[in-house]
Amino acid sequence: MNILFLCTGNSARSILGEALATTRSNGRLHGFSAGSHPGGKVNPFAAELCARMNYPAPNLRSKSWDEFAAPGAPVMDLIITVCDSAAGEACPLWLGHPATAHWGLPDPAAVDGNDQDKRAAFGAIRDALATRIDRLLALPIETLPRDELRAALRRIGDAVALDPAAEKLFVSHRP
Repeated sequence: MNILFLCTGNSARSILGEALATTRSNGRLHGFSAGSHPGGKVNPFAAELCARMNYPAPNLRSKSWDEFAAPGAPVMDLIITVCDSAAGEACPLWLGHPATAHWGLPDPAAVDGNDQDKRAAFGAIRDALATRIDRLLALPIETLPRDELRAALRRIGDAVALDPAAEKLFVSHRP
């Protein structure tokens, strides 16, 4: 199944979702990511974590979601928004009517501080996404009716929060 993670800049959270879905699923998921207003580069802390997952560096690039709405693009089965601003935007029309959900997470790139603080923030987002993806993979996603799959995706997003210790990294960066 193809899963697309969407965010505004496509530099951190969505990139991590792409890499995690692909590397943790043993071939059940093929992860993709895109942004509504891509920043043009992958955040170095996200790239560092992807390298630790053995996700191929050439796959890491910041791209527009328009690529996935164009003719000839891979058809998505699942679409997950990971930032609140992308969730609120008018998305393109997706071929195949994929199951969609919002798994909102704070932006680790917005965390100030030293590299240790930033790595901790990116690690917290990676961990939350990994837990959500593992819960998704525990389901018979290939055979669930689309409405049940959509509901399961939403339950997963609602049920898995950041580790309380990690939440402190993001408190001063919320609007």
